[in-house]
Amino acid sequence: MTTRDQIHKWFFYALGLFLVWVLDAQILNRLPVLGTIPMLLPLAVVSVAVLEGAYAGAGFGLAVGLLWELAYPGGFGGLVFGMALAGMITGAVSQYALSQSFLSCLLCSAGVLGVLDGLRILRILFLQAETLDVLLRIAVPEIALSLCWTPVVYWIFRRIYRRVGGAKLA
Repeated sequence: MTTRDQIHKWFFYALGLFLVWVLDAQILNRLPVLGTIPMLLPLAVVSVAVLEGAYAGAGFGLAVGLLWELAYPGGFGGLVFGMALAGMITGAVSQYALSQSFLSCLLCSAGVLGVLDGLRILRILFLQAETLDVLLRIAVPEIALSLCWTPVVYWIFRRIYRRVGGAKLA
């Protein structure tokens, strides 16, 4: 695959990410369900990592983490590394233990969302800002609602992958 083909491929993945980000930040952010808002950016990382593999997943995760830190207030920089790590691990697991399927994407998405919310809960518990039962009443519906959006996000990136992904010529 030539450099031009690579640029073409990642341009379309960036367009898919932009679509997911607009859905996440501009539409779903204004429509909370049961007081929670889904997180779609981690689903984008997992979808691309499942389809493209560990190295591409890490690179895409780095870009998504940077977007997340810059577009949403209150970041501390950890999401850049965290999303890159999530993309790398998810890509490796899907390459060697699972497969490039929607079920793999759903399982890996549940894992990544669980780790993200688990780390948030631990941070807030450490600061003694809230109790565990209150935090779980927020985190569990957020994970469930985010997982409901996995088919949509996976469908977007699966269509891009079928068109220009993998080692196909663009």
